[in-house]
Amino acid sequence: MKAFDLVPQDRLLTKIANLGVDSGVVVWIREFLLGRMQRVRVGGQLSEEVSVMSGVPQGSVLAFLAYVNDIWRTMESTIRLLADDYVIYRKIINNADMEKLQKDLDRLGEWAVKNAMKINLSKSKAIRFTRARVKDPLNYSVMGTLIPEASSCKYLEIILRSDLSWADQVKYTVKRPGKHYISQCEY
Repeated sequence: MKAFDLVPQDRLLTKIANLGVDSGVVVWIREFLLGRMQRVRVGGQLSEEVSVMSGVPQGSVLAFLAYVNDIWRTMESTIRLLADDYVIYRKIINNADMEKLQKDLDRLGEWAVKNAMKINLSKSKAIRFTRARVKDPLNYSVMGTLIPEASSCKYLEIILRSDLSWADQVKYTVKRPGKHYISQCEY
């Protein structure tokens, strides 16, 4: 199940109202969400229609963002949201910074439980960006599950490597057919 499918509609409407959205708009969103039906086709067979009891249509990014809009309020680390993806990061100088980041990951897990959301830990990665040679492995977890350490990650279609090299990004960009970027500057 995708995050868009898990949003409890009543909680979403409450959050939207608490944001100060005009009550007429809240009613309009309620009418948009409630009473939706769905069915599936497998091979040539079409299932019976059933009511959709939770979630928002996947094109409804604004409704989803309204639902997760409060995720950052208790965080000390920086969090960036893009639809149903997020990145949490902070500059680590000492053990206290590592503890603060872990505390924010704990808060993320608590938020997910409170808001009936699931975190896809199989897509989660821990990565350290530095040119220094560090031997200690990263040891961060969410909801009791260790986040695997990675040497690179993709963020907004940009490959970021832990050693701050752009080599993987350059290879990726060159291999993409029809996606080459040419820039001409005139002085």
